[in-house]
Amino acid sequence: MAKITGVEARVLVNHFRCIMEEKGYVFFEGRKPYDLNIVGVRSFNMRANKFDDSINVFYKNTKKDWEVRVYKATTDPGTYYLENPMKVTGTAIMVPGQYRSAYKIGTHYTYEALVQRGKNPIKIYRDSNKDEILDMSSDTVIEGWYGINIHKAGSNSTIVHKWSAGCQVFKTSSDFKDFMTLVNRAAKYWGPTFTYTLLEEKDFEVCK
Repeated sequence: MAKITGVEARVLVNHFRCIMEEKGYVFFEGRKPYDLNIVGVRSFNMRANKFDDSINVFYKNTKKDWEVRVYKATTDPGTYYLENPMKVTGTAIMVPGQYRSAYKIGTHYTYEALVQRGKNPIKIYRDSNKDEILDMSSDTVIEGWYGINIHKAGSNSTIVHKWSAGCQVFKTSSDFKDFMTLVNRAAKYWGPTFTYTLLEEKDFEVCK
């Protein structure tokens, strides 16, 4: 996990704000602290099973200074579930977008996480050809509640494999613990419901 403050944080925040505003997304910077922007970034790599994406959190602290946290993660399913889909229609892959109030603090299996139980649905692709290449075809997109949660892998996982069937998954449990500390701190000001935004690496060509 990288924690970024000062000038570097402000530069990074401005870059993300530019991208999100270009897309018509909301960038949160309320008057109270810990108004979290939780933003996944999917890498160019379309071969599954690596933690080669990131989950980024931007917020103002109690001193009204910007802080940024960058965590290694995957926004894609692992090869196990691509090759062994849980549904005959194929494995879920989240469609990039902003999902307002789609996540709540809840329980993923046995531990606290952000779970897809908010008031709004999300969109997913269905990848059905059972190989390790991520297929994201617009004609497979569906919308609803699919249990696409934001949770952790192992203590320091090297491959995704069974850790994700479409969820947004942190590479290390320590990073996830840090993330959930922020989430619970934010909930004291803003409540237990959160927005998640998924961008793609190519989006960063828009604002340089």
